[in-house]
Amino acid sequence: EVQLVESGGGMVQPGGSLRLSCTASGFSFRSYDMRWLRQAPGKGPEWVSEIASDGGSTYYIDSVKGRFTISRDNAKNTLYLQMDSLKPEDTALYYCGRSLDKYQKRGQGTQVTVSS
Repeated sequence: EVQLVESGGGMVQPGGSLRLSCTASGFSFRSYDMRWLRQAPGKGPEWVSEIASDGGSTYYIDSVKGRFTISRDNAKNTLYLQMDSLKPEDTALYYCGRSLDKYQKRGQGTQVTVSS
């Protein structure tokens, strides 16, 4: 069974930073492209970033380019999202997934709130 557990969210002031983690189990993590998604209150899920299975290629939605960095540690079965220069519009529930699963949400997600 595919299991994904997100952590690292919290409340920060604008301009602050957070590092999200996603620990995977139940499948061969190193074989899959992975992604981060987010869902703000009252809105649909939004793709944020994606990384190739070997970490060699990364992709970002325009609104986070230059501020967020996706990475992975295949030895630890863990996906990361370093978020810097956070803005109020980044407030959302963040969750990770396998790219082939599109927008499917398997874990509980981790809440990020950016507010002064």
